[in-house]
Amino acid sequence: MKDEPVIDPAPAPPDWTRHEARSLPMALLRAREAVMQYFRPLHRKGQSTEQQWRILRVLFSEGEMTATELARRSFLLAPSVSRILQDLEASGFVQRQSSDGDRRQTLLRLTSFGTQRVNRAFPKLEPVHREIRRRFGEERTDRLLKLLEELQHVLGEPLSGKGMSEPKNKQETRDEENTD
Repeated sequence: MKDEPVIDPAPAPPDWTRHEARSLPMALLRAREAVMQYFRPLHRKGQSTEQQWRILRVLFSEGEMTATELARRSFLLAPSVSRILQDLEASGFVQRQSSDGDRRQTLLRLTSFGTQRVNRAFPKLEPVHREIRRRFGEERTDRLLKLLEELQHVLGEPLSGKGMSEPKNKQETRDEENTD
């Protein structure tokens, strides 16, 4: 009988592969879902999608901008923003206008009707924000927001290290499945 070669067993997989709770992307998605379950009924009641609300809120808080900038600031893919904008324009919430500085550039902004829509939504959203802070705790919520801001800042820098590559572009790092 021939002796079988001894093969070293494969190294144990990293902890995050065996335990979903240790996977940062999965934990962040679970936390997002836990938070969004409080807001979704309001979106349904207001007859808007989460993505439409993101666009309305960004335009409300940051003002006029290009579709590319809007996609970046609302964390949506450009093709999704284009489709969502068609619906928001048809509903009279958003309007397009040529830039004074460059006629080739189109700027987006809320209409007065869109601004009214956002202003009417804020009083309904505020109790939800308060309830989440109450349940999780003011201090813990503030700490979590600070940690997430730090994580975003650190990971927004180029990746380095063995076996790691930089994303091809920032758009690829966005949540593609969050389009509707």
